[in-house]
Amino acid sequence: MKKFIGYQCSVCGTEYPPKDVFYTCPADGGNLDVILDYPALRELPGDELILSGEPSLWRYLPLLPVSHLVGEGTPLRAAGWTPTYSPPGLRESLGLGYLWVKDESSNPSASFKDRASALLVARAREIGAEVIVTASTGNAGAALAGMAAAVGHKAVIFAPKSAPPAKIAQLRVYGATVILVDDNYDAAFQLSLEATKEFGWYNRNTGYNPFTAEGKKTAAFEIWETVLAPNDFDTPACIFISVGDGNIISGIHKGFKDLYEIGQIEGMPRIFGCQSTGSAAIANAYAAGNEDITAVSADTLADSISVNLPSDGLRALRAATQTNGAYVTVEDSAILEAITDLGRVGIFSEPAAATAYAGLKKAVQDGIITPQDPVVVLNTGSGLKDVKAAMQAAGPAPVIEPKLAAVKKLLA
Repeated sequence: MKKFIGYQCSVCGTEYPPKDVFYTCPADGGNLDVILDYPALRELPGDELILSGEPSLWRYLPLLPVSHLVGEGTPLRAAGWTPTYSPPGLRESLGLGYLWVKDESSNPSASFKDRASALLVARAREIGAEVIVTASTGNAGAALAGMAAAVGHKAVIFAPKSAPPAKIAQLRVYGATVILVDDNYDAAFQLSLEATKEFGWYNRNTGYNPFTAEGKKTAAFEIWETVLAPNDFDTPACIFISVGDGNIISGIHKGFKDLYEIGQIEGMPRIFGCQSTGSAAIANAYAAGNEDITAVSADTLADSISVNLPSDGLRALRAATQTNGAYVTVEDSAILEAITDLGRVGIFSEPAAATAYAGLKKAVQDGIITPQDPVVVLNTGSGLKDVKAAMQAAGPAPVIEPKLAAVKKLLA
């Protein structure tokens, strides 16, 4: 069955055949949604929508716009199908009856971005693209570098020179060509677009390549399969997601829309975007009640969601407005506190990832979430991605003399 039948612009609604465009709408530059053959998919039995023996995102191949499984025996086939925890300590501290944390740090490069990169590498191989390029503050680049290395594909990464050293080291260890830009993420993004045009490379940029959201939507499928389908909730589930350029939340929204279109769910979960107050362009538009997303001067310790002008802002905004969700902003101090909250239950989170849990805490405090609401928090990346922030959150460890008396004094 030919599943991938075209694109639709998220701004003007124009539809395009699969071979006519690669990236954004030629008419207005709007982000494109991948269109699947929903009527045909609706006719498939439920057990044919999932490859049940595949413990990765590729179990949803029938719902993805690529034709074949690739990378058997490599990390490319290990992305996705991440664990979902329900820590009693977090539920009790927030007074919630149902709470899950979906932990993406178990992905091969330790972040959610492996989902998009795995699909993009598969797509690149289908269309014969020899080099894949992306701009990244670290995680997307590491994911692309790792997935490309797994199957011997060439990758070029543009990153701001301020990106955490641990993330840059990861890029280089994977063997990618790493180019540090003496400016911010937005400048790196623009330079990657110019290089794409000049050298004919295939561009993976989030909020630019339509296939990135297709990889990220697989997390919505997993939430459906492991949380929503087994439970008969009386109220819609609430999904909390950290937001930077907006592509993760728009991808999750796309996943649930696909499930709705093919009749696997009867209603949409409520989707909540969480941003740092220092990088809140989309939240500002939500608060203003319009779709005019204007640039900010981003300043937050959560580097992975530090963006002046989100490249997928409109779809990210609609993920909340079209599902009766909301946007929540939190201070950096609350993000650091969320890192320690998650750590106390065994989940090691980087600042950008912990922003989602910080947003949930604020939503509970503000009465946006009630004890009856089922909640899923997406933890998008490992704390090992930003050890400096982890040390800031945890504080210094005590230093004592090597004497038992000193231990007793410390513990007194």
